[in-house]
Amino acid sequence: MELARTLGDGYGAVLADHRTLVREAVGRFGGREIDCRADEFFVVFERTADAVSAAAELQRSLAAHAWPEGGQLRVRAAVHAGEPILAEDEYVGIDVHRVARICAAGHGGQVLLSQAAHGLVRDADPSWSFAELGEIELVGLPRPEPVVQLVADGLVVDFPPLRVTAPQAEAEVELPEGALRVAIAEDSVLLREGVASLLESAGFRVVGQSGTAEDLLVKVRSYAPDVAVVDIRMPPTHTDEGLRAAHEIRERHPEVGVLILSQHVETGYAIDLLADNAEGIGYLLKDRVHDVDEFVDAVRRVATGGTAFDPQVVSTLLGRSAGRGSLDALTERERAVLGLMAEGLSNGAIAKRLYLSLRAVERHVGAIFDKLGLPAESESHRRVLAVLAFLQG
Repeated sequence: MELARTLGDGYGAVLADHRTLVREAVGRFGGREIDCRADEFFVVFERTADAVSAAAELQRSLAAHAWPEGGQLRVRAAVHAGEPILAEDEYVGIDVHRVARICAAGHGGQVLLSQAAHGLVRDADPSWSFAELGEIELVGLPRPEPVVQLVADGLVVDFPPLRVTAPQAEAEVELPEGALRVAIAEDSVLLREGVASLLESAGFRVVGQSGTAEDLLVKVRSYAPDVAVVDIRMPPTHTDEGLRAAHEIRERHPEVGVLILSQHVETGYAIDLLADNAEGIGYLLKDRVHDVDEFVDAVRRVATGGTAFDPQVVSTLLGRSAGRGSLDALTERERAVLGLMAEGLSNGAIAKRLYLSLRAVERHVGAIFDKLGLPAESESHRRVLAVLAFLQG
């Protein structure tokens, strides 16, 4: 998240203020908080008009709040009326998907309503009016959704066009049979839906979404994905349920790649997961999802047996492995090349990153293989072995 990078240590106070304002607005209109992750909330109301009132009140409160310099928070809000399914204290079903994807199409400061929600509140408050924004395609849902924007006192009116993830022409095209298959485990509904939307737009086939590690294991057994994208901390204890599920996938379904998502750098988890095999494994910080191209590329590499480690994880491991083990023989430049190999970069990408010629990178890679005593097998297999040696220090 860009704001977190900009504010550094000050982000915690801004996030706390944001959460307070959200909960005050929700409580004032009788809402119930179902899920909260970072600055994302999923809230339910008995009356659609109360949900719209809370969303408007929240936007006004956020706009009026005295934020620190550079700390202005502007959030998207969406309201939908439906009948979600309550399963193990979690709301699931198509209506949850719909509101999450409508919200993802909006902009900070905007309040969007689905057709169903608009139909229930269009005459609820004479001070409200609604701007019709047309129909948008919601990835994975069968029909376009008419969307309107709330216009009310104190709310911003002018916004760019909605951020549509897939035009209608693309949405109607079936994915090819060879599309890579993905299962996603993340207990934040909004983040899970966002990741699914990104991957589907990039041509992946999302075969399962799970809010618990246990359900992920069921979906991996049932649908045989090429890769599982897994949050480390999941219900019920939010400690290491996702990591333990990743271990089980690696042991019982070694053909399935595993890409771990984490809120923080936890190198012990990365090392623990690797054991003696670095094929089809990745470890990214959740902030990396915001770089769509990089995230999609990482999922694709892991799904096809490669590696994808977050630059911050690699940087931490470089410091950890200094002066230890078989890496001692590597030069500083060779260690830098090996670190970028761990991120999953090709020789060409490494050359661009380090401002070297491709031939120079190939020489460094060859020297790394020789110094680590790696057998003269295929290039891809030797790269995986080299990454494993690096990550284990």
